[in-house]
Amino acid sequence: MMALSNQDSINNADRKLLSVVTPCYNESEVIGLFYKELVSVLHSLSGSSGKMDFEMIFVDDGSRDDTLRQLNRIAETDPAVRVYSLSRNFGHQIALTAGLDFAVGDAVVLMDADLQHPPASIPDLVEKWSEGYDVVAAVRNNTQRTSRFKDFTSNSFYSIFNFLSTTQIPRGAGDFCLLSRRVCTSLQNMPERHRFLRGMVSWTGYERALVPYECAKRAAGRSKYSWRKMIGLAMDAVFSFSAQPLRLALRLGLTMTVLGFVYLFWTLLAGLLNGNLVPGYASLIGVMITLGGFQLAFIGLIGEYLARVFEEVKGRPIYSIKQMPRESTVSTKSKASTA
Repeated sequence: MMALSNQDSINNADRKLLSVVTPCYNESEVIGLFYKELVSVLHSLSGSSGKMDFEMIFVDDGSRDDTLRQLNRIAETDPAVRVYSLSRNFGHQIALTAGLDFAVGDAVVLMDADLQHPPASIPDLVEKWSEGYDVVAAVRNNTQRTSRFKDFTSNSFYSIFNFLSTTQIPRGAGDFCLLSRRVCTSLQNMPERHRFLRGMVSWTGYERALVPYECAKRAAGRSKYSWRKMIGLAMDAVFSFSAQPLRLALRLGLTMTVLGFVYLFWTLLAGLLNGNLVPGYASLIGVMITLGGFQLAFIGLIGEYLARVFEEVKGRPIYSIKQMPRESTVSTKSKASTA
């Protein structure tokens, strides 16, 4: 086994340690196959470089099937595997955050277990990292495996996000990426609860390289990202990285006010010049309903921002650990509580 213990890896300055963080939620149908492909690639990478060790960190995000049992069985036979289990389902972004908190590698790869993020692309990410890039983002270069509607919504999201936010994300870049140690440290210093990691990584401003990859179909099972979760992630992205919706509400409110004064002035002027007032009960009711709808929508928008502030100021840990390896301890920068 080419993998070393964490302490040995840290003490050996001549060798680099690569951490691979994988969140798992009800992935019992595919986790065994994913592990076999991943460990094969890592052994090949370690053997070819001769100067790289690796660790595999699996974060069980409150799975309801036997994913955790399978992971524990793998960890019993492979010392390079470390398994953490969250006390409940906290979500994909939080599970990735937990893995980042416990990864000790010089570089950390984030990837999913469904094999849509191919382990075979890891050497390409490592190669770019060895060239000096702190962030290496894997970008899908094929869309034939996704529906036109999903491709449309994905492109629309990136367009809207990049328009509203000063933080820019490459189109097609997801959470499959490699991060250097200093990028991971920067992420650990960000305490927010509503996390959009690909945006947070871009916000750090470190030099980034893009590596194309072929997005495969899921090897087994169904996607755990429902439309509700995808909409929630999109909302986290926009509300966490842009105040433009609030500014848009202000601009629209001012515009409606100006138009209202113009219409009122025109109505009074027409009444004075023609000697009769312009009747407009239907239009008046329509305008009132429209303005009322705008007001309610903007109150809800402000409420969403306030709710997020409320959740942040409570200062609760963003996840709770139910199980961790015996030799592991919670980092001083960890955002966890131990159950």
